Amino acid sequence: MDIERKEEQLRERLDRIAQMEAEVLRREKELKARESARKQVLLRLSATLWNDVAALAEEDFRSINGEIEFLLTQAVKARRKGKGDE
Repeated sequence: MDIERKEEQLRERLDRIAQMEAEVLRREKELKARESARKQVLLRLSATLWNDVAALAEEDFRSINGEIEFLLTQAVKARRKGKGDE
């Protein structure tokens, strides 16, 4: 009788773990979906700036788009840090 009760408790725990795993997977999927939601922008650059960005991208082994995103991210972070100084 005691073994049956312990087996039932273990089954209940396994069910709870399965539910928790399903919830974690659901949240991970939701987070990935939010992160992958990208916005498109039309950006016009001078030929000189384009060439400079292309050279940086090549040095960093990135696509030009990836380099632009990297540079913008750095600029936004620097701007936010500088906001406290004003």
